Amino acid sequence: MSKSILLQTALALPNPDIEALIQGRMIAAMPRMFLNPGRTFALYPANLSVDLLSGDRHYRSHFLPIAKNALAQLNSETVLITAWARCELCQMLNDPESLEALSQLTVWTTEALQQTVLEKPYLFLAYLRVYLLPQPFEIPVQSSGNFVSLSKSLNVTDSTPVLSESMFAKRRQKLEKLELPEHPELEELQSALVHLSTTNPKAKQLDEEIKIFLGWSENLPTTKPDPDLDWIKTIAQIGNSSDGNGFEKLVRQSFIKLGFANSNNKPEASLDPESTGGAGGLDFYCETPYQVVGECKATKSETVADGTPAQLIKLGHKHLQEQYNCCIKIIMAAGQLNRHANKTAIGNHMNVIRPETLQRLVELKAKQPGSIDLLQLKPCLEQQPFGQEADAKVNRYIDGVREKLKVRSHLIKIVKNRLEITGVENAGVEALHGAYYANPNPPQPLNLQAMHEILIELASPLTGFLGRIKGDDWRRDRFYFLRDLRLDD
Repeated sequence: MSKSILLQTALALPNPDIEALIQGRMIAAMPRMFLNPGRTFALYPANLSVDLLSGDRHYRSHFLPIAKNALAQLNSETVLITAWARCELCQMLNDPESLEALSQLTVWTTEALQQTVLEKPYLFLAYLRVYLLPQPFEIPVQSSGNFVSLSKSLNVTDSTPVLSESMFAKRRQKLEKLELPEHPELEELQSALVHLSTTNPKAKQLDEEIKIFLGWSENLPTTKPDPDLDWIKTIAQIGNSSDGNGFEKLVRQSFIKLGFANSNNKPEASLDPESTGGAGGLDFYCETPYQVVGECKATKSETVADGTPAQLIKLGHKHLQEQYNCCIKIIMAAGQLNRHANKTAIGNHMNVIRPETLQRLVELKAKQPGSIDLLQLKPCLEQQPFGQEADAKVNRYIDGVREKLKVRSHLIKIVKNRLEITGVENAGVEALHGAYYANPNPPQPLNLQAMHEILIELASPLTGFLGRIKGDDWRRDRFYFLRDLRLDD
């Protein structure tokens, strides 16, 4: 439950330092006085003495462009406060070895830290848990002492932390032990992406994913919905209309979206949405990853006669000849097949699939790109039942995929919650298995080894939902949270 906190003062820090705290790059600040643990305050971006001009000495090279931009944004008349913080710990440091390690865990150069110690007996290092304000708060510029008074009190909550409790605890432990960062090269790459990410969506997504991997952020990359959803959402509507040509184009687009392809340029056996087969051609034909041939029948209300499956048999043999017998056969039809048509479809191993089912399948592919495995779909289309009952088996395949996604999403939440509740950095398979069954209604039964296999999948570099610390054997593997898997209802 969120706590309500009243803020009356703000800690003055250099604006680049506040930017680094808000971005999750570091959890430390160098106040000019000792801070009592538990003290809360807003973060006041000040133009404090930062030597950026004489050899760019204060901030590390990869952070320097961000620091300069942060200083350039300061206004001479007003200050915009966007975050507040709670001091969790305050230390005094002065030995050279500590300062060198501290530099690697923050945005400050070793030289800048050494200079601070030369001017004072030691430096104060405050560990700050930072929270974002729901709305920026603007106040007039004030002379920057250690603290400045706010023009009016701020009533805030701790509902929007930059880092979760478990992630902050992990970062705090590394800082207390002065453990060197594991991936300094990725920190430099992320900084190089900052300016590019403002104009390039792919660079922005990579930037967000690197920050999640480094533990600077826990938010999923803010990607726009697949633009193809605009036409995907019309499949059922067009299929249940009299627009046969429009439906054929949508079906071809759908198969391409699912990952099917056809190098055949002949319009009578094609998959090109802009070159439909016409009166004498097949409505759609796929070559890879396996052969699929089909007929489309858009209808408002009328039943589908025996001529539709008969047309597929005739044109399939005509244009594909002996290849036709190797193809999976599909009729895309909104209307009910009459008794004769359904009998012909069943006898010739034709799957009759409704536009609504096709739309469901392609929507799932658009929203969860890696979810549809065409080689796993193939047996579903090759096996009984055929005819109109085939629509139910395709829907069962879609439901099965969605259930697998739910299990994986649930497991990721279990890892995340386990670490937050216990405060540990990672969790073993047996502990996670126990947490899985602590819920009275888990998505599906999983034994220990089956759960481990899914955890390995989620910890793959290609998925990146979890991290994995490999043990001596699979039972000793440990996992930690990286990012959520969000599902649409």
